[in-house]
Amino acid sequence: MNIIVCVKQVVDLEQIRIKPDSRQPVLDGLPVLLGDFDKCALEESVRIKEKLGGKVTAVAAGSAKLKDTIKEALAIGADEAVILTDPAFQGSDTMGSARLLAKAIGRLGEYDLILLGDGSDDNYSGQVPPRLAELLNLPQVGAVREMEVVDNKVRAVRDLEDALEVVEVDLPAVISVTSELNTPRLPPLSAILKAGRKPVHTWGPDDLEVTADSVGTAASTVEVLSNLAPVQDRKEIVFEDAEEGVVEVIKALQREGVLE
Repeated sequence: MNIIVCVKQVVDLEQIRIKPDSRQPVLDGLPVLLGDFDKCALEESVRIKEKLGGKVTAVAAGSAKLKDTIKEALAIGADEAVILTDPAFQGSDTMGSARLLAKAIGRLGEYDLILLGDGSDDNYSGQVPPRLAELLNLPQVGAVREMEVVDNKVRAVRDLEDALEVVEVDLPAVISVTSELNTPRLPPLSAILKAGRKPVHTWGPDDLEVTADSVGTAASTVEVLSNLAPVQDRKEIVFEDAEEGVVEVIKALQREGVLE
């Protein structure tokens, strides 16, 4: 069973701070890591490999920091990784990302299953998996919270918010998963050390047969026009006494109409 897992590098959202004067998030210098949904996809790929045998390849496009970030995927259990870190690939939109991943997967050769997170932690558009499936001419199942590989098929349970749907699809296929699928393992020290010795291939435009003149057709970029935190209108009321403060808070909330 040859499995390809597409992962995305995102900033650590828990460490983002907001400038109070401009309401803009400060993203420079933040650590980067693999998204939670991608870790679930990785975990599931490793479980399938442990049950059926085969190989897991992690594929990712992003900044030069991917050379370090991708080690987490290798520590979880991927056997090798392919990273696309050329400056021409920076800032790709969902269509551009899907095109780059499709070209990389096409170069890898034969595969049985492609796994992705149903969305990314920083954007969660959910567009990359279906776009990738369309480019590769493969069936796709999204919002998967349970799955198993049986007789060259994937039997999956999809979360449709108001219902659960059981579907079955022939392999090869593209499956995008939710965080309910599993709990990703925490790699032991031995796995982290072994990750540094696993093969990591860095591919650029030449490897994907993308020229400088045509790079725009392979990776269109996103221009961020605005990224602001919601306006917060603070009352600037301070209660000094803890016991009396509880009563005063209730009275203040009643005056604001929050409590009846």
